[in-house]
Amino acid sequence: MTQQVPSTEPELSGVRNFRDVGGLPTVDGRRVRHGALFRSGHLAHATGEDAAFLASLGLHTVFDFRNAADQKLEGPDVELPGVRNVNLPLSDPADGAEFWRMVRDGDLDQLRAVLDDGKGAARMTASYREMIKQRTAEHSQVLHALAEDSVPALMHCAAGKDRAGLSIAVTLLALGVEREAIVADYLESNATHRRYKVRRSETSAAAHSAEIMELLSPLFDARAEYLAAALETIEETWGGVDAYLEQGLRLAPETRQRLRERLLD
Repeated sequence: MTQQVPSTEPELSGVRNFRDVGGLPTVDGRRVRHGALFRSGHLAHATGEDAAFLASLGLHTVFDFRNAADQKLEGPDVELPGVRNVNLPLSDPADGAEFWRMVRDGDLDQLRAVLDDGKGAARMTASYREMIKQRTAEHSQVLHALAEDSVPALMHCAAGKDRAGLSIAVTLLALGVEREAIVADYLESNATHRRYKVRRSETSAAAHSAEIMELLSPLFDARAEYLAAALETIEETWGGVDAYLEQGLRLAPETRQRLRERLLD
């Protein structure tokens, strides 16, 4: 049984990008149930008050999509009593490690070389396509878990934008949520109070200059074209959402129906 939560968004000081996905409309006139599915950035820096609020949600499972490198950098999630934590890395810590080191430590010329002229946005678009094609087992596991016993659930990665954002989008596709509503929820991650704080090793003002922040922006923005690339990959690879769910994610119609029963009003 899921708990109702206030419609006003809580102010969490140590957890960014938290929100209840409840209320989003489906194409057949239903809505995602409030208090059943949440998303956020990592929980490693949750304060005592944050943890108390999260514990009050009655969560069954927290899905953590960070890899080992992320967890080493940020720390493990705060422990929530009675909540199962499932770690399903959606990116390889070795993949792009040098790139992300450059993001943290590189000077202006180095960042221009790897991010200028659309290279940053192209990298993000490619990563979304790759997650759709290469992480079918992980997305399948999430949907099957939600259909069985894992609700209420919280999904997060580091910023709660890309890996968690895409996993939430896949879940909403399986629920039959309207496409415009899926995109609108994804873009909510751009709100100032939600955004991941860019970490740069240098302490000088130049480390966070306007040009450097502009170069980094494709990496830290939620952009409609990134999600569009993921949805296009579904169409190109499987021919449509239903085939993607059934063939790519092995989600049988009866399992999808159980998922809808658990997460929709």
